[in-house]
Amino acid sequence: MFGGRIDTRLRGHLDSPCSFYELLFASRTFWWQAEECPVTFLDESTWRGKVHSSGWKQAADGEAPVTEPATGAELGRTGIASPAGIAAALGTYDRLFYKPTVLANVAPSMPAYASGVFGPVAPVIRFSTADETAKLAADTEYGLSLGILTRDVMKGLDLARRIPTGIVHINDQTVDDAPNTPFGGIFASGTGARFGGTANLDAFTDTRWVTIQGETAQYPF
Repeated sequence: MFGGRIDTRLRGHLDSPCSFYELLFASRTFWWQAEECPVTFLDESTWRGKVHSSGWKQAADGEAPVTEPATGAELGRTGIASPAGIAAALGTYDRLFYKPTVLANVAPSMPAYASGVFGPVAPVIRFSTADETAKLAADTEYGLSLGILTRDVMKGLDLARRIPTGIVHINDQTVDDAPNTPFGGIFASGTGARFGGTANLDAFTDTRWVTIQGETAQYPF
C-alpha cells in the first residue's frame, strides 16, 4: 500500500476489483520489518479459495497444490525468471495457476513497474521521502485509485494532492467503494466520467431548463 508506508496508484488484479493495488511503495524505515518478520495475516483457511463449478477441474487442468505460507524472510529468494537485481518470493506457476508473488527492488524500466499485471503479483518500491514517493507514483499513464497509510493525516492529504488519481483513500486500501460515491479514474484509467451516487444522474440524464410565467410575457416591440 502507499505508506508512511504509502499504498498507491493501482490498476488491476486478477479476480478482484479493478482498483486493487498493483504497485506498492514502502518506506525504507519499515522495509526491514517486512524482510525479517513472517507474514502473519496469511491463515490456513485462506490458502485456497473454493470455486463452485462442475467442470472446473477439467477446464483448469487440476487443482494447484497448497504451498506453505510466504514469510518476509523469503523476500530475497528468486522464484521466477526475472532481471538481475530483482527479488521474488514464491514466484512459481503450476499450469494455469500462478502463486502469489512479491517483487522487491523493482525499477522503473521493468514491465512490472510500468504495466498492469492483473495477477497475484505485488511489485514493491522503496522510498525515503514524500517528494520521492510523489514523483514515482505520479510517473504513470494510469490514475484510478490511491491509498495512503500514514500516521500524519495532513501529510497524507498533501501527498494525495501531488499524485493525480480519480480516487484517494487515506489510511485505507485502494479498494473501497459504495453505491452513493462517485467512482472513476483519470488518464488511461478512465474517460473522466464518474458513476455512483449523484454522478449516475449526470451520466444518464440531461439537464433541462423549464420556466412557467403566470401570464403571457409582454415585449416592447
